[in-house]
Amino acid sequence: MPADGSPTVTDIELPDATLEGELAVPEGSNGLVVFAHGSGSSRHSPRNNFVAERLRERGLGTLLFDLLTEREDRDRENRFDIPLLTDRLVATTEWLRERPESGGRAVGYFGASTGAAAALRGAARPETEIGAVVSRGGRVDLAAEVVDDVRAPTLLIVGGEDESVLQLNREVYDALACERDLRIVEGAGHLFEGEGELEAVADRAADWFATRLE
Repeated sequence: MPADGSPTVTDIELPDATLEGELAVPEGSNGLVVFAHGSGSSRHSPRNNFVAERLRERGLGTLLFDLLTEREDRDRENRFDIPLLTDRLVATTEWLRERPESGGRAVGYFGASTGAAAALRGAARPETEIGAVVSRGGRVDLAAEVVDDVRAPTLLIVGGEDESVLQLNREVYDALACERDLRIVEGAGHLFEGEGELEAVADRAADWFATRLE
């Protein structure tokens, strides 16, 4: 692991697959954020990488990884198999905690689009002991039946112009029993492509994780 905490490509060996990831653990970091990307995306997602860089600037570790193998990703149905994606996320969390360079750190989940459903479902499992969750434009409604079990502080970030997803997030926000917050980036659409919009997402996510992953 580089001393400056820059990302290192790594193979994540799981019982049912070997996944590709990029792990970064800045020296002295207490928390580590695992990213769950949306359908059709990957660890190379420019938006998630932008957020990850901002988190590392705040002293947090990051893991961006592919939830599916290349072969699995060719089957479009796998991209929407939320139970499968959740199992991969949880197994990767266990793998992460067993590594000497990343073990012993509080773990958070950052989920985007359908990946946010996997993040919430993963956080709802008691064995994961997740310290915080952030959703960006998340399809959190796909985890609606388990939100009662989420205990990790959860931040939902949605674009003000992403009206259908915003409504779904409001409903899940009302159902959450944990510490929670809903932040609306006014004028932003689903992809937060406008000037300063993704920066707002990254800053709010960094604040949320930095104060809760200790």
